[in-house]
Amino acid sequence: MPDRSDVCVLIPTLNEAETIGTVIDEFTSRGFEDVLVIDGDSADGTREIAAEHGARVEIQSGNGKGQAVRESLRYIDNPYVLMLDGDDTYRVEDADAMLEPLFAGRAEHVIGDRFADMESGAMSRLNRLGNRLINGAFRWIHGRNLQDILSGYRAFTRESMERLNLTASGFGIETELAVECVKHGVKTEVVPIRYEARPDDSETNLRPFRDGGVIILTLYQMAKTNNPLFYFGSVGVLSTLAGVALGAYVAIEWITTRTSHEVIAIVGTLAIIFGVQLLIFGVLSDMIVAINREQTRRLEELAEKLSEQQPQAAESAGTRETESDSSEELTAPGESAERD
Repeated sequence: MPDRSDVCVLIPTLNEAETIGTVIDEFTSRGFEDVLVIDGDSADGTREIAAEHGARVEIQSGNGKGQAVRESLRYIDNPYVLMLDGDDTYRVEDADAMLEPLFAGRAEHVIGDRFADMESGAMSRLNRLGNRLINGAFRWIHGRNLQDILSGYRAFTRESMERLNLTASGFGIETELAVECVKHGVKTEVVPIRYEARPDDSETNLRPFRDGGVIILTLYQMAKTNNPLFYFGSVGVLSTLAGVALGAYVAIEWITTRTSHEVIAIVGTLAIIFGVQLLIFGVLSDMIVAINREQTRRLEELAEKLSEQQPQAAESAGTRETESDSSEELTAPGESAERD
């Protein structure tokens, strides 16, 4: 049975000097011996404080939380990773609940649901609204309800992370993780956690409007390979509706005032044709993705069966060799007598 010694606590940081020492102490005091801090070149002494409190510290080669998460895998050998922010908003008391689905084999990726128990003032109304909208968009686009895809409290197996194609550099990494888990069939579980307010002397690195826009764009861009019908179909529907509206305007103008708008009519016609083509392309792409998923699932099942059969075949071969050796030992005296 795995335990805390098999876990690496991963903390991406940028200017978290006020809280990083407390966070590290909380986890090391609970038996988490391996704490890795990936720092985005902080200017407030975050790295020095983290090292003083016993964490391994690495400076990321690029910028952004997403880049830090991707780069961290080269420093982690543990089979399990518990990732959280260094702002002291997540509790060490929830760590075991986060890791339990991994240890039990029920999940490969676990998301901590902040909305299950959120301290008053932990999240502004604007951020709360933005989170709700983004989670709703994720459910609509990708067909899964993961409750809180923007949560920074995650637990996952290192093996599952190697299957994901991560490219986001900033706060879009949480969204990308959720989408990639759905896309690659990574078993994902949601665990309720307590989310607390940042300490008064700690400042957030989150910029709601800019980062929110990046997250929405990431959601839409990743629909291209996970839900192409939505990706192409949404633009196709908008283009078709615009063409119909232009066509209706031309028709009304001709009927009421006998005024012709040839250019607008041509634009409207092209918009309708373009929209219909995108819809058709979206349907075909969705069919291809569905077939590819089915083939991938079957290949994974076949690979799993082969991996199960190999030990059985090896054991069977070993049994035959043992029986053969025993048979040779039994026949050896008779053969010796005949020679005599």
